[in-house]
Amino acid sequence: MDVKELFSLKGKIIVVTGGSGQYGKCLVEGLAEAGGTVITTSRDIQSAEKTAALFREKGLDVHPMEVDQGDTESVSRFAKSLQDKFGKLHVFVNNAVSRPMKGYNAPLADFDESMRVNATGMWDLLKSMSDLIIGSGGGAVINISSMMGMKGPDLTNYEGTSMGDLPPDYFFHNAGLINLTRFMAKMNSGKNIRFNCISPGGLFNNQPERFVENYNKKVPMKRMANNDDIKGLAVLLASDAGAYINGENILMDGGLNA
Repeated sequence: MDVKELFSLKGKIIVVTGGSGQYGKCLVEGLAEAGGTVITTSRDIQSAEKTAALFREKGLDVHPMEVDQGDTESVSRFAKSLQDKFGKLHVFVNNAVSRPMKGYNAPLADFDESMRVNATGMWDLLKSMSDLIIGSGGGAVINISSMMGMKGPDLTNYEGTSMGDLPPDYFFHNAGLINLTRFMAKMNSGKNIRFNCISPGGLFNNQPERFVENYNKKVPMKRMANNDDIKGLAVLLASDAGAYINGENILMDGGLNA
């Protein structure tokens, strides 16, 4: 097959949860640019509609839908609506996250809420979307984790800033998602579905100048990730170009942890 056909997502129905976030928008854009029909979701339908409209203005095939992964009834309604409207699903990008915990000493109730949405709710949605993909004949799941799921924090990055009070749930959930990827790849053997994970590091988001300076001097690329860096990797894992990649966690950090 021609390499351009291998990377094409034409005819593929793709769901990106949390598509209105910074990385979410990058993922929606890249997958739609590769020819996919992309559903961007949010628990706030107006946010999803705004994101979809932004990309439709560029001629991309993007549709808004509502789902709250912390609400099992919402997940069930979403799965049914998705099937009713599109009939099938080929790719699920598991990107949505809630961050109720704001620091190390946050109330225990905040950790509990984070678990409810980011662990229990995420699993509910992941299982539902995986079943839809299998029922559609197969495809791919891409979990979005973080390099912070693979290592502890480098507190020197925060020197000279007011940052650095880090929430433990972020590290907990991202590490768990990496190994859940491997679990799902093995548990769904023979079902024509692939599970992979992307662990980005250091996306530029107008952080304080001192933080950016601290961070960049440690990265061989001498910069933080930009909005295009994750797009090609997502297309690879979603397309036939990645047909033999399964159960992997790909660290995308510019060589920081080389």
